[in-house]
Amino acid sequence: MDTVSKQGASVREQVSATEWQIRTDLAALYRLVALFGWDDLIFTHITAKVPGTEHFLINPYGMMFDEITASSLVKIDLNGNKVMESEYDINPAGFTIHSCIHAARKDAMCVLHTHSINGVAVSAQKAGLLPLSQFAFIALRSLSYHDYEGLALNPEEQPRLVRDLGANNYLILRNHGLLTVGQTMAEAFQAMHRLEAACMAQVRAQAGGGELIYIPPEVLARAAVESPADRAHKAALAWPGLLRRLDRRNPGYAE
Repeated sequence: MDTVSKQGASVREQVSATEWQIRTDLAALYRLVALFGWDDLIFTHITAKVPGTEHFLINPYGMMFDEITASSLVKIDLNGNKVMESEYDINPAGFTIHSCIHAARKDAMCVLHTHSINGVAVSAQKAGLLPLSQFAFIALRSLSYHDYEGLALNPEEQPRLVRDLGANNYLILRNHGLLTVGQTMAEAFQAMHRLEAACMAQVRAQAGGGELIYIPPEVLARAAVESPADRAHKAALAWPGLLRRLDRRNPGYAE
């Protein structure tokens, strides 16, 4: 048995079946973010709450997203303390952003944050996300903004992050990137896929140089906020296919 397999077996023996499934899905989500090209080397973060606890899982600082496994994820509490032995540290910025959202939003079981080029480009535009695509049509009804305050290392920023996200599922961090939340890894991924696609469509449409066609306000007004059941159902339909794609291209996340 190799070192990774031994580590995986050791961690799996110490956690519940529920936590192991969360770990497996979160490791898959990290690798999917890398597969879709939204990662930023070892930076940015995705976290998931361990059900029934105030603990959450975060990436080991120093591992690339396409390397992360279920057993390598670091379990910490809302104060940033490791609650399970790990050879890895965590990125303080990840703790600052994610811990306050997990604490304030009990429905936010997964928090996904990216520095994608398209997302950062739109985050730097004063008008923000424009109603130019069906992707934007869906995201705009649950989207808010947070002004840039520098590197996310100051705990005094946390109340403003929580305030600005509010009850929404999409957040554009000005001059910084994108953030989505979900009750599962599948929901957080689907939300990010929509938001990233909306930003990509906007940047490409603007680069075309022609006159843009905006979705009319009366049409935007008909955009109903998805119910939690609808959102969960759509995400759950897509998730198994995403895992099959990952199994073909980058297996090993469940170790």
